[in-house]
This record gives sequence, C-alpha cells and structure tokens, in this order.
Amino acid sequence: MSAQYEKNGSAASILAPVLSAKAVFRRFWPIARLERRWLIVGGLLLVASAACDTAAIWMFSVITDRVLTAGNLAAFWTPAVEWVALTLISGVLVFGGQYLTARAGERFLLRLRGRVFAHVQRLSPDFFESRKHGDLVARLSADVESVEALVNSGVVQAAISLLTVVFYAAGALLLRWELALVSFAAVPAFVLVAKKSSRRVNAIAREERASHGELVAVLEEGLANITLTQTCNRQGTEEQRVHEHGARWMRAKLTLVRLSALYSPVVHLLETICVLCVIGFGAWEITQHRLTLGGLFAFAAFLGYLYPPVQALGSLTMTVAAASTGAARLIELLDTEPTVADTPRSWALRAARGELRLESVSFGYPGAARAVLRDFSLTVHPGELVALTGASGAGKTTIAKLLLRFTEPTAGVIRLDGVDIRDLTLSSLRAAVTLLPQETLIFHGTIGENIAYGRQNATREQIVAAAEAADAHEFIMGLPDGYDTVIGQRGHGVSGGQRQRIGIARAMIADAPILVLDEPTANLDASSARRIAEPLRRLAGGRTTILITHDLDLAALADRIIVLGDVQGARGPKQAVAAPRIGTKRHSRLAS
Repeated sequence: MSAQYEKNGSAASILAPVLSAKAVFRRFWPIARLERRWLIVGGLLLVASAACDTAAIWMFSVITDRVLTAGNLAAFWTPAVEWVALTLISGVLVFGGQYLTARAGERFLLRLRGRVFAHVQRLSPDFFESRKHGDLVARLSADVESVEALVNSGVVQAAISLLTVVFYAAGALLLRWELALVSFAAVPAFVLVAKKSSRRVNAIAREERASHGELVAVLEEGLANITLTQTCNRQGTEEQRVHEHGARWMRAKLTLVRLSALYSPVVHLLETICVLCVIGFGAWEITQHRLTLGGLFAFAAFLGYLYPPVQALGSLTMTVAAASTGAARLIELLDTEPTVADTPRSWALRAARGELRLESVSFGYPGAARAVLRDFSLTVHPGELVALTGASGAGKTTIAKLLLRFTEPTAGVIRLDGVDIRDLTLSSLRAAVTLLPQETLIFHGTIGENIAYGRQNATREQIVAAAEAADAHEFIMGLPDGYDTVIGQRGHGVSGGQRQRIGIARAMIADAPILVLDEPTANLDASSARRIAEPLRRLAGGRTTILITHDLDLAALADRIIVLGDVQGARGPKQAVAAPRIGTKRHSRLAS
C-alpha cells in the first residue's frame, strides 16, 4: 500500500489511500468480534425498544379512534396505562442497549489502540527519524476512533436501523399498504443523495485526516522546542506555523460540515414532501371510509419513526467514507515492518560474559556518498573499558547503534561472546547492553520511577542503592518528596548533572554486563562533568564498557583509546596509544 503526498506550502502531507468498507472490515473486524456478545445483546435491546415504540403507536391509534373520535372516556385508561408501561420498558431497553454497545465500542478502542501502539514500539528507530511524532499521535487517537465509528458503532447502527425500519414498515403496511408504498417511494431518493454526498466526503476526509496529523505534529514539535523558540524570539514564527496548519484543518473540517449540513436539509425536504403526499392520500382514504383518523395519525407517527433510521442508513455511507481514511492511515502504519527484527532462528542469550568482537564492520546511511564505517574491527574483552574518540561524523555513535541493533551493518559481523548478534533475540541482546545516551531521557513521573525504569519490579532498596552508587542519593533526599518527587518531562526541575546521575543510577539498576556511554559529559559544565566522573567509574567497574567521548580527561579512564577518523580516504580507526588508568598498567595499540 502506498500513500500519496500532497504539497501545501512547504509541508508535505500524507494522504491515505482510498479503502473500501469491505477492506476495512476484513482488517479490523477480528478485534471487534471479541466484543460481539455485548454488541449482539445491546443491539437486541435497542431493537426491542423499537418494538415497544411500534406497539405504543398502535396504542395512540386506539386512543384516537376509541376515545377521541367516539368520545368514550372510559376506554381511555387501559390503553393509556399500556402506553406508559411500554414507554417505561422502552426506556430501560434503550439504557441497557446504549450502555452495552458503548461498552463494546470503548473496549474495541482500547484493544485497537493497544495493538497499534505495541506494533509501533517494535519498529526500528530509523522509522521514527523519518516520521513526525505528532502525526503518529493523531493516528493513535483520532484515526483509531474513526475506525471504531465504522467497524463497531457503524455495525450496530446499521443493524439497528435496518431492523427498526422493518418494524415501522411492517406497522405501516398493516395499517394501509397503499399509503405505505407511497411513503416507501422516498427511500431510493435518500440513498441517492447519501451516495452522491459520500463521494465528496471521501476526498475531503483524506485531506482532513492528513491536515490534522500535520497540525498535531507542529504542536508537538513547538512544545518540545519551546526553550529554543523563546531563546531565538521566534514565537511569532511558531504561531504562524500553527495558524497555517490550523487554517488548513479548519478549511477541510468546514467543507465536511458544509456537506453534512447540506445533506440534512435535502433529506428533510424529501421527508416533508413524502409526508404531505401521505397526508393528502390518507385524507382521500378517510373520505372513502377505508381509513380512520386514528389510523392516519398512527401512520404519520410510523413515518416519523421510519425516516430517521432510513436517514441514518444513508448517512452511514458518509461515515464509511470518512472512517475508511482513518483506517487506511492505521493500516499503512500496521503494515510497516521493522528494518531490524527477530528471525525464526533467533534465540535468547541467558547470561552474557561481555566479550564484544566487531569483524570488518562497514556501514553507510542510505543516500550517503560514502560509508561512515569501512572494515572496522575491534575486540573488547569482558571488564575492559575502551574509549572511542574522533571527529564528529567518524562513526562513534553509529557503533553504539550497531551494538544495540538499532540498525544493521552493511557488511561484517558483530559478535557477543562469539555469537553473531543477529542470531540473538532483540530483547535478550538489549538486556545485555545498557546505553547511557548523551542526553538522559526522563519521563514525567517520580525520580524513583525514572531510576526503576532500568529494571522491571525494582524494589525501593535497589533504587536507593543505585542512586547512592551514582552519587545521586544526597541531592534526591534534598528534594521536597525525596524519591517521590515528581519531575517533568525532559527532566524539568533538576539540573543537567543531576539528570545525568539519574541516568547513571538507571544504568546501575539495570546491571547489564555491557555498557555503552555516549558522550556522558557533553552537555555538562566542567564542575558537573568532574562530579559524575567517579559515578561513571563505579558504573563501568567490572563491565565491558565502550566510552564514546571527546573529553580527554574522561577518556583517560579507559584501558584503550581508539581514534576514529579518515585514513586514506576511508573511515576507520587510527593508531592510538592507550591512556593508562589509575591502578592499570595495560597499554595497547590498534592499527587501522
């Protein structure tokens, strides 16, 4: 399935392909089917309420003919009580039916959103580098809801509308079949109007979904970069971006509203014409003594109940047109396969010793003129700390991505304890390798929760022990609620050095045998960098550690220093002399 792109100014919007309702149901009905029992029960209750309303209309006919026309007040009480009873029963049935169908719909939303999000989490990092996060959020929210409106609520609405049409049509036919045929003549007109409207809605809905995703993406990006915006005094620029995307979404939504608003009065006009024809024909029937006044009133009531579900069936085609666009966007997402995934032969590594071996590894980014790495080889023994340094773009961070299989080498092999890491399950590989990124990622939550993110079901004692080893316990206890202090997303409320120590504590509690430190002091001042040097030393102790850094003082902690750079026009390691660590007499060289 391929998506279309439409240029609008400087932005490119993804327009989802057109899908049929059959294709949408085939893809998503298995999820809705899990709630079919409640859908059926709820639908039957609503249909039963329609049956009660049909019987109530008969009561109205009886009261008109036996009480009002005949002037017999004594005949009023029995049908009146029956009418009230039917109304009460109908109310209970409507309550139960609407609640059960809504429950099924919400559970469908919960399941579908969970499945889509679970799939998104399995996608490789390069997918997120090419997609706007705001658009993904829109797909996980509004597009999921649009699918529910078709696959779940739409099915219920269609079934109930069809059955209620049958009830009211049967009542009209029993009263006077000639009048019923006159009233049914308007049904094809309803269908024709809905069909013509749905074609236009389909095209506009595609643009509306795409423009909504663009707007959410701009809002998410603006909020994430608010500090940069304020620093550069570009608030006006961001406001203009939000206005432009918001205006585009508004125009698409107003077009949809205009089509819907036009549909309603056209349908109402058809209803009015049909009702007038029925009344005129019914008046003639009364003069011919083939129909009573009560019968005509009851027939008019049947029409009042009949046309709304007919109109709902017609508008369902518009719902299909609008919802199929959201479904297409979800299917496009669900059909995206991760570039790195487990294979049938993958197996889980139980306990890694930590020996890493990169054998003639090469890697180049798609479209790049030359490879970032070419024939790179390196062996890191268990417990050894190796520093990688060199110019920006030399491939240092790329090596970290390759070790975690965020991407695959274009040539060569990476082995862990002698095993090709492509033969290991991703979960077991990443359990063996802990990455401390350049910028410590913080979730909105307590400091304790952020530290415990490194290990599932971590105890408070383990959290505190990790924080103490990371030299974070003292500043944490100085906060108002200690480990229960809530810090904002991106670490708002703590300094850069404190964030980094939280990250070190998280790595400590993960206790993986292999550690990758990616520029751990890059965003810190000299004082903060010195402060985390000892926690980093403790963290690396006994682990196979790869330290990516430009900081020569930090690199001095390493057993070996590998300098990456240009060698005879290709990317590769230069000769590097080890900087001895305190207490270490080990020296080594690595020739390119």
